[in-house]
Amino acid sequence: MGLQCGIVGLPNVGKSTLFNCLSNAKAQAANFPFCTIEPNVGVITVPDERLTKLAELVNPQRVVPNVIEIVDIAGLVKGASKGEGLGNQFLGNIRATNAIIHVLRCFDDDNVIHVDGSVDPIRDKEIIDTELQLKDLDSIDKKLQKVERAAKTGDKEAKKTFEVLTAYKQHLLSGKSARTAPVAIEDQEFVEDLFLLTLKPVMYVCNVDEASVNTGNAYVEKVKAAVADENAQVLIISAQIESEIAQLESYEERQMFLEDLGLTTSGVSQLIKAAYSLLNLATYFTAGIQEVRAWTITKGFTAPQAAGVIHTDFEKGFIRAEVIKYDDFVKLGSEAACKEAGKLSVEGKTYIVQDGDIMHFRFNV
Repeated sequence: MGLQCGIVGLPNVGKSTLFNCLSNAKAQAANFPFCTIEPNVGVITVPDERLTKLAELVNPQRVVPNVIEIVDIAGLVKGASKGEGLGNQFLGNIRATNAIIHVLRCFDDDNVIHVDGSVDPIRDKEIIDTELQLKDLDSIDKKLQKVERAAKTGDKEAKKTFEVLTAYKQHLLSGKSARTAPVAIEDQEFVEDLFLLTLKPVMYVCNVDEASVNTGNAYVEKVKAAVADENAQVLIISAQIESEIAQLESYEERQMFLEDLGLTTSGVSQLIKAAYSLLNLATYFTAGIQEVRAWTITKGFTAPQAAGVIHTDFEKGFIRAEVIKYDDFVKLGSEAACKEAGKLSVEGKTYIVQDGDIMHFRFNV
C-alpha cells in the first residue's frame, strides 16, 4: 500500500543506528527480505508468526510477508520551520509520511556528546515539536487568509472551515500538537489538504542503555508523563543492543543473544509491529499451494475493498468472499478440513474483514 513511517530525532540520539538496524530487519525475521528504494528509505517486512504457521501447514512454493516503508528523515536544526539547515527538505519528507517514529535519547554516555550538551529527552521532544508546530501554523495561517473573506459573507462551508482552522491555530499557539486539539474527527476533513505534520499519529521510541532495556529508567518515565495526553505509544529500545543483534549470523544466535538478556523478541521486531499498528493497518491472508501471502489493509475495510488490494478487477467484479478464521485453520490444519467442519463462511459486500482472516475471492470481470 506504499505506507510510510518517518523516523525523526535530533543528532546523536540513536536515530541513524536504529534505522541501520531496521535495514537489517531480515536478520530479525529469519530469511524475509529487505531492500532499499533510496539511501534513506527501507522496505521492511512485518514479522508475523501467523504467516510462518500457515506456511508450515500449507507448504507453498513461496511465502510473501507484509511490508511497510521506513524513512530516515535527516537534517533537523532549530529554525527548520523557517528553512534553516535542511529544514524545508526535512519538513517536506515528514509531510510525505503517514506516521512519525520519534526517537529520544534516554541514556547517559560521556563518549556520545549530545548536540545540546546534556541529556534531556523532554527538551529534545519539544525542539522537534516546536518546529513542526510552527510549520503547521504557517500552513493554517495561509488557508485562513483564503477563507476569511468568504466566511464573513456568510458562506456556510467557509465559515465552518474558518472555525476549525481557528481552533487548530489556538491549540498550536499554546504549544500543543494538532493531534490533541479539541476538534471532532469528522471536522478534520477541513484541514486534510494541509497535511498537518503534528496531526500525524506518533510513536515515541526511548533509546536506552542495556541495563534499562527491560525496565526503563527515569528518562523514560519523564517521557511517558510528558506524552500522557497524546494517546501515543512509548516503546523502549536499546539501539546498541539492536546493532549487536544485527551483526549475528544466524537466527539461532540472535535468539540465544536475546534470551541471555532476558528478552523474548528484538526491539526492531517490536518497533516494526508497533509501526504497523500505528498506521491503523490489519492483515488478511491468502493460502494456497503456489503462495501463502499476507495482505495489508486499513482496519475497517469491507470484503470488496480487501479484494481490491490484490487487483482492482477483484473489487469491481466482486461476487463473494470465502472466509476461514485463522484459529480454525490452524486447529483443523487445512482448507478442506475447515470446509468439512463447517468453518468456512461465505460473505458478501458488506462484510468487514477481520485481522487474521484467510480469504478466497470469487469475482466476475
